[in-house]
Amino acid sequence: MSTHSMTRSGDENSRVDIVPITPKQLAMDKAGLAAAALPPELLAYKPESYRIGAGDTLYITVWDHPELTSPAGPQQQTLANGRLVRSDGTLFYPYVGELKVSGLTIEELRKAISDKLAKYVEKPQVDVNVIGYGSQRVTFQGAFVKTDPQPITAIPTTLAQALGAATINTEQADLSGLVLSRDGHDYRIDLDALNTNKSMAQDVYLKPGDRLFLPYNDHHEVYVIGEVNRPMALTFKTTNLSLTQALGRAGGLNPTTSKGKAVYVIRGIEDLETARGTVYQLDARSPDAFILADQFKVKPGDVVFVGPAGVTRWNRFLSQLLPLTGIISNAANASYNLDH
Repeated sequence: MSTHSMTRSGDENSRVDIVPITPKQLAMDKAGLAAAALPPELLAYKPESYRIGAGDTLYITVWDHPELTSPAGPQQQTLANGRLVRSDGTLFYPYVGELKVSGLTIEELRKAISDKLAKYVEKPQVDVNVIGYGSQRVTFQGAFVKTDPQPITAIPTTLAQALGAATINTEQADLSGLVLSRDGHDYRIDLDALNTNKSMAQDVYLKPGDRLFLPYNDHHEVYVIGEVNRPMALTFKTTNLSLTQALGRAGGLNPTTSKGKAVYVIRGIEDLETARGTVYQLDARSPDAFILADQFKVKPGDVVFVGPAGVTRWNRFLSQLLPLTGIISNAANASYNLDH
């Protein structure tokens, strides 16, 4: 717990730690967000040379030998003269016979064909191009406009390029919850945080078999209750929803019944009976309160509570408000599932 946190001393029934919203606390949160924005394992991955796979279509050129290059006739389109890699990873080529090409790089296949053709063609000049990709793909699920699988090609594909091609549904997507599944591991990526960090998504390369899931924002909400003009649940889709924005959408503090020091952000925990929670407190009477509130970012499942009760009555209030504790626990479970 931060050194800025404080606990109700002498209160055995205390279930929460009160953390004042201060410039230092905001700086610590911002540093933690930047550090966790992108898993280092993803940044460390560098794609290898493209390896041919079953379902790929190859165009093999033997210079000065059109009968080998274009057996369907030079008037035909390139695809008509392409050679499909069979499901067992092989293909047939004249004077070469059947070759096991799956797993080979383009350069390795070019050399293999050249070596075998050398028995029949003097100093064969061979070129190999992949004109159809069918074996290695990245799949998409969730709040994308286009969820068709995208092929991994000889030119490495970045996360930013793949997301651009799939097109994010910005109205329905939870931009903070992208999940990249790779080799049995799920990596959560906060796209909104990346956008504020100079688009580091461009530095992440995708690999065959990657799966991208972007959740919808319909189950992620921030609850604003208590002494505000319009208590409500706010749909959450970015990491940039500030406390100021949350209170503003709820019509602001009720000037008659609210107490300026009793502005709290309750961060969900799994079980209030066995674990202590964290409650962030904003003193709205402070001259710099608006600046602090604008920089404090709320998270999915947070409960923003504005009330007449001060800190001395907070724990008693929380214990009595059973519907609220249910909201916190449910929100915490949803948040936990996303994080793991």
